[in-house]
Amino acid sequence: MRYTKPALSLVQQIEVLRQRGLLIDDETEAERLLGNIGYFRLAEYWHVMEADKQTHVFKPNVHFQDVITLYKFDAELKILVFSVIQRLEIAMRAKVILYFSMKFGPFWFMDESLADKPVQFEQNLDRLRTELSRSYEDFIKEHFRRYDEPDMPPAWKTLEVASFGTLSKLYRNASDPEVKKQVCHCFDIPAYKFLRSWMKSLTVIRNNCAHHARLWNQRFPFAPQLPQKMPRKWICTHPVATKSLYPNLCCAAYWLNSIQPDNTFVADLKELLRRYPTVNPAAMGFPVDWQNEPLWR
Repeated sequence: MRYTKPALSLVQQIEVLRQRGLLIDDETEAERLLGNIGYFRLAEYWHVMEADKQTHVFKPNVHFQDVITLYKFDAELKILVFSVIQRLEIAMRAKVILYFSMKFGPFWFMDESLADKPVQFEQNLDRLRTELSRSYEDFIKEHFRRYDEPDMPPAWKTLEVASFGTLSKLYRNASDPEVKKQVCHCFDIPAYKFLRSWMKSLTVIRNNCAHHARLWNQRFPFAPQLPQKMPRKWICTHPVATKSLYPNLCCAAYWLNSIQPDNTFVADLKELLRRYPTVNPAAMGFPVDWQNEPLWR
């Protein structure tokens, strides 16, 4: 089927929403917000407020402000979660650089014999070269001015400009189990398969935050593996909706506690939910009694 729908002005967009039953109390403000945010970005939030997903008719008594409230909550949630993942990424980067370099030398990431899968090894190298070529960091430019062999700087320079996704793939593809255990034990995580899984899942969460995609009511492509027991405070009941946000937040909170015990993430998350009482945490996979879990007390 060929797409034939025309572009609509902001006034026409508002009229369409009104015809579908959305209550718009301040048309001027609605026009401003639609112009600054975008119709289909907001549609991600009002979709759950529709009575009919085919005709897009809204449920009774839904106001445009209800959509904006949900959008604002998600925006604040992304800022909070992104700040946590930044700290996790920096700590993970530092540990990988330290332990792998101490055992295998400065250029271990260029040694195919230390990789589990040759194809992934080549893909990782290609990605690292691309990330290096895009870097404007002074220490990278200075290195290339002074050295031309090997063709990449040592791990403590190269991996500082690698993305979290690339770092995650390097760790996953490393063939030495002992050094991977050393890294995960730094974070009080009992096995590297869990850390590997958490990095993979949180990379997606991080990218959602960075590219302004929705976290609220999102279903992610990967579910983090959740250990039954952990050395630190953990959850007693594993969530059913494993591809929702909640299990990822559990992993992030636990991991952050291992590197920064005095962090305020749990309190900040509870305060955010308190300020938005109309937001249902269940839409993000939160169980009814989540606040009674040891991790969230």
